[in-house]
Amino acid sequence: MVDVVSSEAGIPRPDHPLEHSSGAKWFLPAFGVLVLAGIIYVGYALSQDLAVAKTVPWILLGIALLIALGFEFVNGFHDTANAVATVIYTRSLPAEFAVMWSGVFNFLGVLTSSGAVAFGILSLLPVELILQVGSSSGFAMVFALLVAAILWNLGTWFLGLPASSSHTMVGSIIGVGLANQFMAPAGSATSGVEWGQATNVGMSLLVSPLVGFFAAAILLYVMKLLVRNPALYEAPKGNTPPPWWIRALLIFTCTGVSFAHGSNDGQKGMGLIMLILIGVVPTAYALNRTPDINYLEAYKSASAAVEQSLGKYVKPGVTVADAKAAVQEAVRSKSWSDQTTLALQTYIHDTTAGLQPYATVDKVPTDLVSNARNDIYLIGEALKLIDKKKLLPMQDADLQAVTNYHKAVDNATKFIPLWVKIAVALALGLGTMVGWKRIVVTVGEKIGKSHLTYGQGAAAELVAMVTIGMADRLGLPVSTTHVLSSGVAGTMAANGSGLQWATVRNLLLAWVLTLPCSIALAFGLFVLFRQVF
Repeated sequence: MVDVVSSEAGIPRPDHPLEHSSGAKWFLPAFGVLVLAGIIYVGYALSQDLAVAKTVPWILLGIALLIALGFEFVNGFHDTANAVATVIYTRSLPAEFAVMWSGVFNFLGVLTSSGAVAFGILSLLPVELILQVGSSSGFAMVFALLVAAILWNLGTWFLGLPASSSHTMVGSIIGVGLANQFMAPAGSATSGVEWGQATNVGMSLLVSPLVGFFAAAILLYVMKLLVRNPALYEAPKGNTPPPWWIRALLIFTCTGVSFAHGSNDGQKGMGLIMLILIGVVPTAYALNRTPDINYLEAYKSASAAVEQSLGKYVKPGVTVADAKAAVQEAVRSKSWSDQTTLALQTYIHDTTAGLQPYATVDKVPTDLVSNARNDIYLIGEALKLIDKKKLLPMQDADLQAVTNYHKAVDNATKFIPLWVKIAVALALGLGTMVGWKRIVVTVGEKIGKSHLTYGQGAAAELVAMVTIGMADRLGLPVSTTHVLSSGVAGTMAANGSGLQWATVRNLLLAWVLTLPCSIALAFGLFVLFRQVF
């Protein structure tokens, strides 16, 4: 276990950067007021949303939301410590104020996030479980993957290891998918996971640390060639802060990493909370109840266009007994036949006909909302077999109709209420301010053999900020922990400072073990919770 104020890196205890208070006594009361205001708003907004629900299982909903927010809280003090390590160890900001500063920008990052990462993570889940999210299987899924992720994050935090919350969440989702298929009456063990999306996410998690290491090393080399100020590459002297321009750069990169972390990692909690809400109170959250009339009308138009396009590929003499069952089988087996084309066209027609009498989503009867969402989602998954898997060759104009349908479905089903963003932002921001020291010490003292210099801190954080920001734009989850810690290691290697291989070995071990351990945890918990729900 890591000693919170270790002096292994040659830092005398009286001069240790974690020993000095920032004096910002006003901040905690101010943040407390902000938290109280946020809680009041979340409670009010949630009560307004649930006004349309016939019945609300309050206990189940409360437990599920607390666990989901608990994951983001743990994520805050587990991951965000990486963002503040460089400014603390370069004396750019006092430790307490740096953590508070990072918490605020994590908060803002969550509030301004797009939601693309949230639904990218959810697309890893088996279609079957998403369609049954309100059933016992759905509840077991949500609780298993959340509890597994929290347990692994807490374990690695206790050991002071900067493990990846993103890796943990992906592993938990895979474990749940495998367990669900394992317990199913028929089917192979691998069909319970969306392996195509899992591969994309896995590649982003695998490549991003390598990008952090080499990009930070190269950036430090370039800085040494272009900026020949010796002070930039020297360790801090005593408690003296760096020159103002270096300090401004380091604070800027810390701010950027914190904001990018909130924007990227905060979305994982948002996606899980939306999954919980759709499962527990589908009448309120299954469809986007925005007052914008265009959402439902756009869906109807896109649906009619796809139905017409599919009609061109229906072969004469083909019949189908149960259109929905045939579409479900195609999605499950990822296969296509002549019957599938007719079944999908029929299924789309029937679904649109059921929504035709209603001008806006808020006019759709509550009894119809949940089934309508499942129908729309299943149709979207079937159409992915056409435009993603190319199982039904189509002309470009017809493929464009499929693309337009996906956009209309996203507007109708992929939404995140403001109160969900605020709740996640508060949990992540609060988590940032608790338990951060263990990981900070590992990043600041345990990776390299020498003290972190100003140039190393700036290079590592600048690379992390850009990498995480780009991943957020692309809707890909990446690990703040891996990108930043590998960036610090890259600068140490480039600077000739040397690495503490015991720490590097532990980091690599955590990196290698996170996926299989979280898969195993989630698998076991899903099997257990299926006996409970």
